[in-house]
This record gives sequence, structure tokens and C-alpha cells, in this order.
Amino acid sequence: MFSTGQLIFGLLFAITFVVLIRLSYKKDKQIHQKHYKGKRYVLIGFIVFVLLLLAAKLWLKQ
Repeated sequence: MFSTGQLIFGLLFAITFVVLIRLSYKKDKQIHQKHYKGKRYVLIGFIVFVLLLLAAKLWLKQ
């Protein structure tokens, strides 16, 4: 399906991408901690919202 060159390129691209994203996150970590203090509450709220939508879908389906 894929040639050997394509697989090597894909693997190297994925590794490079992950490393660059990791370095970028590490660089910005202090800024994120300063400016995004309530991020956990946003994540919890989003998860609760999705669970409520799922519950409403299942309840209305009956």
C-alpha cells in the first residue's frame, strides 16, 4: 500500500512533530499556568456537558 520511502517519511514526520510540540509546550508551560488557571474546571464542565447530551439522547430514544 505504501512504499518504504513513504513509511520512513511518515515515521520521521510523526517523530519530529511530536518532539516539536513537546518543546513548544515545555517553553510555554509557565505562561499557561499564569494565564489559564481555571482550565481544569473548563475540562470538567465540557465532560459533564457531553455526558448530559449522551444521557438526554439515550433517555429520548426510549
